[in-house]
Amino acid sequence: MTSGRAGANLAAIASALGVSAATVSNALSGKGRVSTELSEKIRVKAEELGYVPSIAGRALRTGRSGVVGLVLPDIANPLFPQIAQAIEKAADAAGYGVLIADSHGNVAKQTQAINRLIERGVEGMVVVPRRGTRIGNVDCPVAVIDSPSTPGNTVSADHWDGGFQIGRHLAELGHRNVVIIGNNPDSNVQNDRIGGIRSGLGSSAQTQTLWIASLEKRNGAGCPLGVAQKVMQGSTAFAAVSDLHALRALTELQRDGINVPEQASVTGFDDLIWAPVVTPALTTVRMDMAKIADLAITALVRSIDAEDRPLSGGVVADISKVAMELIVRRSCGPNNKKQAANTTSTAGELAS
Repeated sequence: MTSGRAGANLAAIASALGVSAATVSNALSGKGRVSTELSEKIRVKAEELGYVPSIAGRALRTGRSGVVGLVLPDIANPLFPQIAQAIEKAADAAGYGVLIADSHGNVAKQTQAINRLIERGVEGMVVVPRRGTRIGNVDCPVAVIDSPSTPGNTVSADHWDGGFQIGRHLAELGHRNVVIIGNNPDSNVQNDRIGGIRSGLGSSAQTQTLWIASLEKRNGAGCPLGVAQKVMQGSTAFAAVSDLHALRALTELQRDGINVPEQASVTGFDDLIWAPVVTPALTTVRMDMAKIADLAITALVRSIDAEDRPLSGGVVADISKVAMELIVRRSCGPNNKKQAANTTSTAGELAS
């Protein structure tokens, strides 16, 4: 017996083609003896009428829900809706729907989100874990998107190399005194990015890391980063581990009358949607979201379809790294302090 919108649609398709609802159901599910020609007519008519199959009904027939879960650490962060969109698109291409849960950056809520998705019958899930956490035993296959240095990671952008590209770019512009801006030292992703930045700058560079979480713990949320003071102390560039932190530094510098990039350069990470339209447009590093999502979903579906997978599921540890792309815009410029020093030195040599 059928019911709801899916049942009505089956009846409408059957009535339009002069066949039974059972024939329509068999054609759409690939079961029963229905000719190829009639099956194609039924599929075309179903599309015309906007037929939506019942997920619950399919689960009862096949024992599979056709749904995967996605757990994000903070849906309010503008990076994660981009990831969600890429995952949804990749999952749809693989024939799966997606249920999304937000852990709100809380370890307990992350566990609750995973358990809720399992209760709703997902066949597997993609997890972007809260910083510094690992995904334990889960009763379905799990693909983890985190840093390559995270144990149990499935796929990730190559955060270390992305940082290296930023550091090398700043070094080529003559910057040797650089402030690196991170949010929390517990984040594997941020630590990989910072390690890459330092390596790209080279051993001759002077760097210091400004951790926003520690600063705000001491002085309160929304407190100034003190970047203008860093410029007065000789820093010529600020390399942030996210575009959000870069925007904060950029705003503060401009508020205090420091021109970017003439007096200080600023770089970000992730190439968020507004990075090209701020003033000046932000130099940053871009993740290949589509490729990361495709690799995560491919690994997850492979594990779901594996006949010999453990009943308890588990993390799919393919460990794929996806290259990042340096996007050079107007927030970075040459180290004018170095240029001025070189000019003064050359003038002195000529005078002598």
